[in-house]
Amino acid sequence: MSRPGSSPDEKGVSQNGDPGGHRPVFTNTLNAAVSPETRLLSAFARDTQARKVDLAGRGRDKTTACFCRSKVTANILHRQRQRIHEQHVQKYYSEEGRPFELRLVGKIKQQLSTDPTLHPEYPSSLGLREFTRKATEVALGKHSRAIVENRVLGVQTPGFTAAVRLGAELLRCWYDPSACWCGPVYLSSPCDDSLTGIFQAAGIQEIPSAHYPTGADLSQSQWAVITRLITRRRLFPFLLLPTQALCCGDMERDAWPVQHCASLGMELLCAQSFSHCFGLYGEAVGHLLCVLKQNSVLLPVRSQADKIVRSLWARPSVGGAHVVTTVLSNSAHLVEWQGEVKHIVERCMLIRAILREKMRLLGTPGRWDHLTQQGGLFCCTGLNGEQVEFLSNRRRVYLLPGGCLNVSAINCRNLDYIAESIHLALTSSL
Repeated sequence: MSRPGSSPDEKGVSQNGDPGGHRPVFTNTLNAAVSPETRLLSAFARDTQARKVDLAGRGRDKTTACFCRSKVTANILHRQRQRIHEQHVQKYYSEEGRPFELRLVGKIKQQLSTDPTLHPEYPSSLGLREFTRKATEVALGKHSRAIVENRVLGVQTPGFTAAVRLGAELLRCWYDPSACWCGPVYLSSPCDDSLTGIFQAAGIQEIPSAHYPTGADLSQSQWAVITRLITRRRLFPFLLLPTQALCCGDMERDAWPVQHCASLGMELLCAQSFSHCFGLYGEAVGHLLCVLKQNSVLLPVRSQADKIVRSLWARPSVGGAHVVTTVLSNSAHLVEWQGEVKHIVERCMLIRAILREKMRLLGTPGRWDHLTQQGGLFCCTGLNGEQVEFLSNRRRVYLLPGGCLNVSAINCRNLDYIAESIHLALTSSL
């Protein structure tokens, strides 16, 4: 590979002693734009106040994306409380304020480390077969018609972001094999910057913004209306399940929109993450699910996915995937895991209820019923940018710029202070 601006005959020595007088390659490299979330992390790290509180761990519980076939456009219907950015990893924090490891997961890790039948070997580029089978079943249901008719492809990925990226790469060449699709993609406003970056990295550059999110949890009847709209407008649904089971405490309920779309015979993509609901924060366990119209295209799509994966990460790691597979394959383990997840969801709902009551007793302006009407680890407070800035600058309480907070980071030691701070943000002159 020749250097930029160089020619094969260049000779001599530069002033700094570089043989050949070559110019440094990275001299004019520009700094990447710093995201608001990165600035927030830096501000929190620099803050020396003892009472500082980090409520900004990022997350999204469920999201739906729709790709329009007729005009080859895309629309991501994105709920405000449901975000993920793996640079600032979404975590569940215990009452003591520490990242929480599920007891069952800890036990299984120990068992697997001493299992003589497990040999260190490379998995397939598409991942562990048993893991992809179980991941597909928890998204679609064991008796899904798509599974029975063998028109489903599952690919293990190194995390949720990788699953979205693989889906974007497949879409880029899926619509018209002779010409790469370049968008547009319609994203929510405001929206997690990482989604825009993922599609752009896949070569889909035209990304407008639409649909202001409400933070509302949609009922099954509302989802049914949306799927009718998707069908009428000939849209392609790309559904995101970053924290399946942590929204409602039930894997099947959280996956209902995916199962409903599949039951109508719709093609779809679904990106899943098992890192958060299993507490596997450092092990990046993701999965991309492709539901096709006919099984005759399964092999071509599989070959395309295999080619893309080999150019991106070659093979996923297997440690976390073995843990997830072990839990989902054993009914006793599954019951124990569901019990631990239920405890997490119930604690988050209790925190929401107590925070709402604190706001009521303080006489905080506005209605705060939305705190308990939402579910999952993350909550959309409705605070604007100025109020979020007041909280970080004056009270050392750090939320995401859009006013979203990690409910599990609230505990008995900081709850009163957080409630008072939000009240002051709404009642003080900023």
